[in-house]
Amino acid sequence: MASQTKDMHNACMNQDKFDDLLLDKFDISLLAALQYNAHATNQQIGEQIHLSASQVSRRIQRLESSGIIRRYVALLDPASLGLGVRAISYVTLSRHGGDEGLAFEREIAAIPEVLDCYSVAGESDYILQIVAADLGVLSESVLRVLTRIKGVASIRSNIVLNCIKSSTELPLGHIGRADGVARKVRIAG
Repeated sequence: MASQTKDMHNACMNQDKFDDLLLDKFDISLLAALQYNAHATNQQIGEQIHLSASQVSRRIQRLESSGIIRRYVALLDPASLGLGVRAISYVTLSRHGGDEGLAFEREIAAIPEVLDCYSVAGESDYILQIVAADLGVLSESVLRVLTRIKGVASIRSNIVLNCIKSSTELPLGHIGRADGVARKVRIAG
């Protein structure tokens, strides 16, 4: 169970051990193209970044096996699916020793409305991003469940009024170099 919690804890940021991998300008362009449209064919991507479809395929396999590409997903529109309320919640635990944090993380993993959970330094111990059908569901089904988790001292929530920016595309400019020379990146090993 401890390894499952450790995997859950590091799933977002992969802060375990690291190895180095060389990425060149084609790899960076390939990653950018896949972030924009992972449904594109290798031929389409190849035309865009000036590589053959077979070269694109080999590079994708290398990036997948290294863990840089973790998986492919469809991004759904929450409002179209009746999930019109989004909240950002700040959770503080009553104690910072023992198993309270691990127990909280296990409980959170089982709540589908919690899209993201971050362990943070600062006023709160965790920040959650939550979606719900409406304010009643948020209050009754989600926040009530959170308050019943052992060790939770307080929860502060902000309701999102408008989404100004939402992106799943990671910035890659810090990897690329104008001279086109390959650059090492650290990957979880």
